[in-house]
Amino acid sequence: MGYCTINDVTRIIAQSLTSATSSTLEGSTSLLNIGSVLDKNLITDATVNSYILFSDSEINGILSELYKTPICEIADFETEIYASISEYNDYIVLDRTCPIEVLDQIILIDDNNNIEERHIISEIVGDNMYQTEEPLQYEFPSGSRLIRVKFPDPLPVISARLSTANIYDKYFSSQSSPNTSDFGEKLRQLARADINNILNGRAILHGQQRIGRRFFNPTLTDQYDLPRGSEGSKDIDSLGK
Repeated sequence: MGYCTINDVTRIIAQSLTSATSSTLEGSTSLLNIGSVLDKNLITDATVNSYILFSDSEINGILSELYKTPICEIADFETEIYASISEYNDYIVLDRTCPIEVLDQIILIDDNNNIEERHIISEIVGDNMYQTEEPLQYEFPSGSRLIRVKFPDPLPVISARLSTANIYDKYFSSQSSPNTSDFGEKLRQLARADINNILNGRAILHGQQRIGRRFFNPTLTDQYDLPRGSEGSKDIDSLGK
């Protein structure tokens, strides 16, 4: 499993394809179809996953001086379901509005019977009601735990932007020009900016194991920069110079 998903890549790259139409209109085609045949607007799951793997490897190589890589998935939000899931109710109902969005990955846990299921949110039916992509197999009673799991921000968006940039330049822009596209370069620029924030300590990957002597104390909150004789930048563009 990569730092981002195929759906993350689809949502980014679809905004750049002006030759297709929105899939929300009747009789129209999807802006980006993920299938088993490779075409201009049709890329296989295996191809997308390969580009995600390449992007994640690049990210791991850069962050390995600050964190133990690969980065692990974490639970960043937990609550309980309000209504029991049964043959009369196949929705996840909560007692309050929670920060759960479409495509979020959640785990339902019944601690009394040691049963858990992992699902992806497909639709927000109401303020506190959610539907999953796959049907719920177990009838979870009210009070069962709901945990949202994800990789720490901003890793998913970094991975998605790098993967999208490489896919777009390879399969779309390269059909008219061998050079990289402005769209791809902009995505890489945004990804590099997020990576630089991590390298310089402005963004912290919560829940991850840090490396280096100063991180023997996990309560330190200052920047990562170690003492040095010069004021050189630790940005990704300055590495190796």
